[in-house]
Amino acid sequence: MAEKKRYSKRYCKYTESKIDFIDYKNVEMLKHSLSERYKIMPRRLTGNSKKWQERVEVAIKRARHMALIPYIIDGKKIVDSPFKHQ
Repeated sequence: MAEKKRYSKRYCKYTESKIDFIDYKNVEMLKHSLSERYKIMPRRLTGNSKKWQERVEVAIKRARHMALIPYIIDGKKIVDSPFKHQ
């Protein structure tokens, strides 16, 4: 019988750092909760508590609405330089 993998306990980094709120303009902080295709990562992978995961989701959605973070990235349409084709 195969042994079950044991993963290390993940802690909520927002609770540990005692942040009051998550600013949607701070894209560097939000990138830790996004995948390489800019999808919102689930709680089980990030280790965020329920309260902070909901706040992260709201902040990411606001940043997407303000065009600070893209909604999706299509791997087929990625261009190195947008000015190359001119």
